[in-house]
Amino acid sequence: MATDPPSVRRTLTAIAMEPFTRRARAELLYLVVAAPTGIAVPVGAVAFLIIMGFLGPGPAKPENVSFAGLAAGALVLLVLAPRLARRLGSFHRRLTARLLGERVAEPPSFRPGRGVLGRLDARLRDGAGWRAVAYLLLRVPVALLGLYAVEYWGTGLVNLSYPFWWGLFRNHPPDVHLDPVPFLTPLRSHPFHIATYPGTLLVFAAGAASLLVAPWVTRAVVLADRWLIRNLLGPGRLMQRVRDLEQTRAQAVDDSAALLRRLERDLHDGAQARLAALAMNLGLAKEKLGDDGLDQLAQIRELVEAAHQGAKDALGELRDLARGIHPPILDTGLSDALATLAVGSAIPVEVTTEIPSRPTPAIETIAYFCAAELLANAVKHSHANTITIHVAEPNGCLLLVVTDDGVGGADPARGTGLSGLAHRVGTVDGRMDIASPPGGPTRVSIRLPPHA
Repeated sequence: MATDPPSVRRTLTAIAMEPFTRRARAELLYLVVAAPTGIAVPVGAVAFLIIMGFLGPGPAKPENVSFAGLAAGALVLLVLAPRLARRLGSFHRRLTARLLGERVAEPPSFRPGRGVLGRLDARLRDGAGWRAVAYLLLRVPVALLGLYAVEYWGTGLVNLSYPFWWGLFRNHPPDVHLDPVPFLTPLRSHPFHIATYPGTLLVFAAGAASLLVAPWVTRAVVLADRWLIRNLLGPGRLMQRVRDLEQTRAQAVDDSAALLRRLERDLHDGAQARLAALAMNLGLAKEKLGDDGLDQLAQIRELVEAAHQGAKDALGELRDLARGIHPPILDTGLSDALATLAVGSAIPVEVTTEIPSRPTPAIETIAYFCAAELLANAVKHSHANTITIHVAEPNGCLLLVVTDDGVGGADPARGTGLSGLAHRVGTVDGRMDIASPPGGPTRVSIRLPPHA
């Protein structure tokens, strides 16, 4: 298979320019700042234990180690470790957000107990603090690898300088013999030596190779550190789950309040006003009928006709409101409800359903309204020729997929329709995924749990 030369050139150019990118500089600065702290913490803890062990009388010899001092030092570390680890974890979260753009949510605040024993018990039960301690311990090998990655940058820059200073410092008479000059590489623990200027060109090439490799070694170390930060310095899976549920509950409450306000407004401005006009027209007709005049018959007929039309309009609006709360067609199942939506669409719609067991009413209602909203959006904006609606139950969840062959470009940030659907789906811990590249097609997948 032939290779596209422009794409190869772009790839090689990107590799050559990677050491000079902003991301490479930010990751290098992160390692320079964060790697020493990762090594200093365990070294400091060990030094503290050694000091506590030799606090007793006599010279600092192994036979004079105070086990009571070691026990006291271990107890102090046990009590202070979660608190200190929390502060260091906060420093690493801020540093990661500033340099790497990785923003990790704060863990729950520490809640001290009452009294000395209560505070001590709270410290020992501080889950977020102990996760931060685990981060600091697991970060030791990552910090060592970080220093190794920084060495790639250092040796590369130093080796690049050899051809430039060789002529200044190695300009000596032919009868004078100088020792070879060592140079280092990250792959060897002992230095190589060069004695001639052509050898500096090889060192220069090695330095260039080291700089080309350095960003990728740095990135691998940074990715490992970011994974540890996300999993150990955040609020934890259970706490994050609680926060997500609190947000979805708040969204559900807001949606319910908005629905009630919309119903009240629709009833007041629509059906209520029409029924009031109906009552007035019927009252006028009653007054006309009481005059015993046949010449008023035409006017009475007009009033009755207006009242009749107002009653029909009010009934239609009330029917639409009732359908907005719970469509009656859902009483026979989601498949029939979606088929009814497809029949009323201005664009041909193909509906396929694979639902072995019927979902709960709440899940059915959400799926129906999501399908109705997506269908309306496709008819209004997509300029599509066909629309497909597919419903299935993979792994016990209800999966709704709406696809059209239109112009694409659907973006939740540019309107309230899709963002409102995302909020509605989120109230039951569901998920909505949108794939709508410019030019189409548009595919919206909504995954709902089996129970609300």
